[in-house]
Amino acid sequence: MNAVQQSIAAGARNYKACEHIGLSVRTYQRWGNNGDNIREDARKTRVFVPVNKLPLQDEEKIIAMMNSPEFADKSPHQIVPILADRGQYIASESTFYRVSRRHQLLTHRHASRPAKTVHKPKALIAERPNQIWSWDITYLATSVRGQFFYLYLFIDIFSRKIVGWQIFEEESARQAADLITDICWRENIAKHQVTLHSDNGSPMKGATMLATMQDLGIAASRSRPAVSNDNPYSESCFRTLKYRPEFPSQPFDDLNAARTWVNGFVTWYNTEHRHSAIRFVTPEQRHGGEDKAILAQRKMVYQRAQMENPARWSGDTRNWDWIPKVSLNPDKSTERKSV
Repeated sequence: MNAVQQSIAAGARNYKACEHIGLSVRTYQRWGNNGDNIREDARKTRVFVPVNKLPLQDEEKIIAMMNSPEFADKSPHQIVPILADRGQYIASESTFYRVSRRHQLLTHRHASRPAKTVHKPKALIAERPNQIWSWDITYLATSVRGQFFYLYLFIDIFSRKIVGWQIFEEESARQAADLITDICWRENIAKHQVTLHSDNGSPMKGATMLATMQDLGIAASRSRPAVSNDNPYSESCFRTLKYRPEFPSQPFDDLNAARTWVNGFVTWYNTEHRHSAIRFVTPEQRHGGEDKAILAQRKMVYQRAQMENPARWSGDTRNWDWIPKVSLNPDKSTERKSV
């Protein structure tokens, strides 16, 4: 207060003198009116040193201890109890953490690899068949306990058609490469036409498979590790396959039996199964472009029924509109727009 008064007496402006010491003019006036009743400095900018501040020598002890060979791979949660067992107390766990954070000692402290930040795969949108495929491998039990056959299955996410499949006795990038080459030939796929989505299994990321995809001009899309939701179309198809009433209750005796059953399933799935996500048309109809006419016919049937007996309808007819886009791992903004 004396310093402000001296500055004002020397010709300084009130607000400038107060601003220099972090005080508002109103606060200066209030303190001046209170006279000797002011007991402490209540400025927000004051430098306050707590009475229980950790001494510098103790802070240096914490830093040395955190960097010592004995505790280099341990967190303060472990260090403090160990010191207590030895009859030592330097500071609390929160103080250990505060000092470590200030000196950047809270990095990964174990020999294991640090956890990686894995981002959600890029959202993909299919607007026509043979634009985005999804594939995966599932196990089929055999009559030999502990041994399995491996079903490689490729599905078009726009039409839900199974564009290719095969069963092998082992997982192999070479076999996957041969299968994708055959599928591209049968579907007449041009270079840079298809994006292939999969998880991070060894057959998907094997050198032979990657080289073949590069030669065919197929772009790769990957799921996050251990996140099955990133590959929902393949997972959903596998569930349909294994929960069919016809799915054998007993394991497959040989490779031929497994291939025969899956061949029948794929024929049913593509040509007979009316898929709920594509307005209950078959994948083959949508893949071939026949679904537009089918859905338009259904819409006319419902509209005619509504005109003939309007009392039975309290609102719009069932939605038989054609679905123009199918998304794979859409962003939240894309999901809100679609809704």
